[in-house]
Amino acid sequence: MIARPSDDLPAAFARLGGEEDARVWGELWDDLCHQGSVYDDSFPALPYLAAIATGRAPGAPLDAVLMAGLIVSAADGERTARYAGETAALLPVARALLDAATDDAPAFVYLLQCVLAFEGERVWSAGRLEGLFEQEYELDCPACASALFVGFGDHHAFAPDGDPLEADPARAVLLPADPAALESLPARLHRTATRAGHEDIARGLTHLFGRAACPSCATAFTVSDEVRNNP
Repeated sequence: MIARPSDDLPAAFARLGGEEDARVWGELWDDLCHQGSVYDDSFPALPYLAAIATGRAPGAPLDAVLMAGLIVSAADGERTARYAGETAALLPVARALLDAATDDAPAFVYLLQCVLAFEGERVWSAGRLEGLFEQEYELDCPACASALFVGFGDHHAFAPDGDPLEADPARAVLLPADPAALESLPARLHRTATRAGHEDIARGLTHLFGRAACPSCATAFTVSDEVRNNP
């Protein structure tokens, strides 16, 4: 029987701090958060991750914060309360790493989700902001259930149905939100991205929290509402 890191967490995390750290983190991710999933066995890792993030144990704080943020984003009320101390310790580290993530858009978005998770937000912390650095979301029309591809890039800020690589897909122009009119959380995310110099992320947020119309049935909808409904 192959031993898994979660079978003996103290021993698994004790392996960090040497030349094999990349392999150890890979094994931890594969076992505790395989392909972005969170399991019952994931949560007991939080004390170890908090210790690494705060410098009380060897290992990379960034890796620890990213794994902990993913785990905490899936916490229910009971687990949120149980690991409140670890979450409180992780939050300032995540904020500091976020402030430093000015050149790496994916890292910035992942860390933004971590900050939200440690603050107790359970919708946008749970992977739903990752389409911002991918510059696209796939969702369904709320009226006719057509599959839609919503792209935020410079050359495809539209919602085509069907294959986005077709020569002439049906398109519906996206209507970005006015940053000054965004609600509290989206406005804060937009300010954070703008201050960090992530203009593409800031622009994507105006589209994510803006509106579009289905090319198939012309139904207008708020993009963020359908992203929430299509986890």
